[in-house]
Amino acid sequence: MTFDEWIKYGYDQNWCGPPVCETHDGTPLSESEEAAMGEGDDICFHVVRLYDSPEMKQLVEEFHSPSQWRASNRGLR
Repeated sequence: MTFDEWIKYGYDQNWCGPPVCETHDGTPLSESEEAAMGEGDDICFHVVRLYDSPEMKQLVEEFHSPSQWRASNRGLR
């Protein structure tokens, strides 16, 4: 299965949205989530980083300690 097939399958199953750029597109939130955050609520939502190469994955995960312990906690490492 290619990445595009995998992401389409997840999208079709309503498990995820399309890949977006958090920097340029913003965090995908519903209107009510955005309003709640504006009122100071602490909303937690999960983000999956998409890498363009194995080298970028290594660089990010070496620098970002939450990626290290989240992967460990889920048995991914």
